[in-house]
Amino acid sequence: MQAGQLDSLAREAARLRPVHLRELLKQEQRFERFSRRAGPILLDFSRQKLDEPALAALGTILDQHAWQARRDAMFRGDVLNASEQRPVLHTALRAGYSALPSLAPAAVRAEVDETLARMAHMVDAVERSEPGDFDLPEGITDVINLGIGGSDLGPRLAVDALAAFHTGRVRCHFLPNVDGHRTASLMRSLDPRRTLVLLVSKSFTTQETLLNAAVLKEWLVNAYEGNGERANRHFLAVSANVDAARAYGIPSQRVLPMWDYVGGRYSVWSAVGLVLALAVGMDHFRALLRGAAQMDDHFRTADWRDNLPVLLALIGVWNRNGLGFPAHGVIPYHDGLGKLPAFLQQLEMESLGKSVSAEGGDLRQATVPVVWGSVGTNAQHAFFQALHQGTDIVPLDLIGVARPAHALGANHEALLANLLAQGAAFALGKTAEQALAESPAGLDESARHSLAAQRTFAGDRPSSTLLLDSLDPGSFGALLALYEHKVLIQALLWDINAFDQWGVELGKTLAKSILPALASGSLSSFDASTRGLIETLRGLRG
Repeated sequence: MQAGQLDSLAREAARLRPVHLRELLKQEQRFERFSRRAGPILLDFSRQKLDEPALAALGTILDQHAWQARRDAMFRGDVLNASEQRPVLHTALRAGYSALPSLAPAAVRAEVDETLARMAHMVDAVERSEPGDFDLPEGITDVINLGIGGSDLGPRLAVDALAAFHTGRVRCHFLPNVDGHRTASLMRSLDPRRTLVLLVSKSFTTQETLLNAAVLKEWLVNAYEGNGERANRHFLAVSANVDAARAYGIPSQRVLPMWDYVGGRYSVWSAVGLVLALAVGMDHFRALLRGAAQMDDHFRTADWRDNLPVLLALIGVWNRNGLGFPAHGVIPYHDGLGKLPAFLQQLEMESLGKSVSAEGGDLRQATVPVVWGSVGTNAQHAFFQALHQGTDIVPLDLIGVARPAHALGANHEALLANLLAQGAAFALGKTAEQALAESPAGLDESARHSLAAQRTFAGDRPSSTLLLDSLDPGSFGALLALYEHKVLIQALLWDINAFDQWGVELGKTLAKSILPALASGSLSSFDASTRGLIETLRGLRG
């Protein structure tokens, strides 16, 4: 942002900082003026420390950045990832379900349609327990997804979130980590002859994925008494490197594509979501795409004042750059969304965790806050103490679902009551006078005031509430697309490239040089700490 734009935010923040949320919430029609709906999602931001002049100042900054042009450039397939000279076209993966004319190149649309058709054939082959054109083994009951980062977080979240829509045909398991404990546990509990392995790696060189694949391949070969060809029938791949997959023993008909124009953290809509399609069936997978396309259409057509992704982005910029809060919490009040904070950590922190501009220059403002969270109500009995009475303020997204996918009404009413109560408690707090009035009788005056001080809540802690009508494939797709588009707008306002991730590479490169040194060899090229730790590990392992 430009200096004048930051000054505008600073003036608005200075004006609003002394105004408690208690006062803002007394404003006439506060909820009606600071809540918006798009499809199955309601966004209530009436508990944010915002008023009309501050929101207008944010809108002016947004318009100065020509946000509609950037939005349309993404849907059109312009090169937004300048450092890698790539377009950004994850929206093309669901464009076939949009009510608007697609802006994506026709060739891209054709690739996407062909891949969806191939996915459907694979899912059908597994559901029917027939080898089909893919020469798959019969009787598959379990699927292991091998992938890390975007090849794991999105599909894993989706499989959990849409548990009520599972067909029951297969059980899904995920192995992202190079740590062998989970791999060993799975091999003890599964029947190898009834297990399908999805190897998901764009480059087909991902260390964690290939190490786990090698272990599972040996497990399968042993199950077939050394017959490697029969073991290979259990592998499917999703990769841009078909030659490497074929060399691994996976024929091209069992390899689905990944494309450079789709970043890993935006890839659940692609063949990377095959594990989800196997879990819920292709009809529900298509409903997921339809829900995301509905949010795409909203993003493409709504004025910024009514546009959920834009509003969510502006709220984030306001809290980070106006009010100066360095963290952001995500608390879903639904167990199915328990992995949403981890997914958003990658989506937002990997996309927006930059300290230089898209052109390589210095930035004037802070960028992405630390994103963290956990599922409610568990979180209330863990870190909410710090959120309510600690010295740092952490703005929150509180996420709820109006209609549950079960008949346990009392449970769901209690869950929703907690969701609403926490938002109110963060905003309103409890005054010292209220706490003093609640002090037990019989205490002396000093003890009463001491106890009241400890039971006082400052409040004035902002939150937004996102309420889904229900958690189904459509609403879930819309929710993920909402956060995707939030990232695009924040990247524009912060002048950074949200679609590369060079910060992931350095540690991975160093790990490759450290790996052989753990066994033997000279340590002279390493720093003192790394040398000492390697020597310690060598000694402990004999």
